[in-house]
Amino acid sequence: MPHSGWQLLREGFPDRPELGPALSRGLLEQVAAGQRPATVRLSRPGRVVAFGRRDAVSPGYKAAVEAAAGKGFPGMERISGGRAAAFTEGALSLTLTLPDPRPAERTEQRFAEWTGLVRDAFADLGADARIGAVPGEYCPGEYSVNAGGRIKLAGVGQRMIRGGAHIGFVILVSGSELVAETLGPVYAALGLEYRAETVGSLEDVVPGVDREAAEKALLGRLGKVAELETVPLDAVTLETAESRAPDFRSNP
Repeated sequence: MPHSGWQLLREGFPDRPELGPALSRGLLEQVAAGQRPATVRLSRPGRVVAFGRRDAVSPGYKAAVEAAAGKGFPGMERISGGRAAAFTEGALSLTLTLPDPRPAERTEQRFAEWTGLVRDAFADLGADARIGAVPGEYCPGEYSVNAGGRIKLAGVGQRMIRGGAHIGFVILVSGSELVAETLGPVYAALGLEYRAETVGSLEDVVPGVDREAAEKALLGRLGKVAELETVPLDAVTLETAESRAPDFRSNP
């Protein structure tokens, strides 16, 4: 039986990328406190390099943020783990915010379950989608979603607090060349391994696919596991995110 009572948010902030992680933090707090049901957010971001918490304490962080800005990408600090990743106008952001009284006990289970769902959605589109890291990929992780073991299509990270968990995906539908070019100097500044040829998008393996088709595939798979009610973002939650947004802007 699908889960019932889940909410779906579709608002995106392509011109104010720091609102994304600020909103994710607020949703996590609300869900963990029982003030909101499990919530899925599927949105269309703009250009931004999303840095992880380890990036923010790296000696090369300032240079990395400047390198991203030099490519026309502002920097922000996301709430989940991992290393730098880039969103473009050809990307999707998928987050799931779930209540869990003991979130640390189910970290691997969440990775496996939700990465599996994203992989299956990509397969529905015709991609040879697999789970696993591609050597030299950006934001490396064993739960990356790749195409044929060659190129990375999506990355995932988590954040947990008492009572809840956030799972966030960076999904490239198109624009892999731009991301590959942008992340090169960023990773060089951070002193991390990176191979530009591992950056991929759904369009690279499924010609003609667009964000609308990818959204439809993802929502189709999500609809098999949860009854989703599309709701507007309420004013109080948005106002709270706006007040916090400057804290998530990269200002090394």
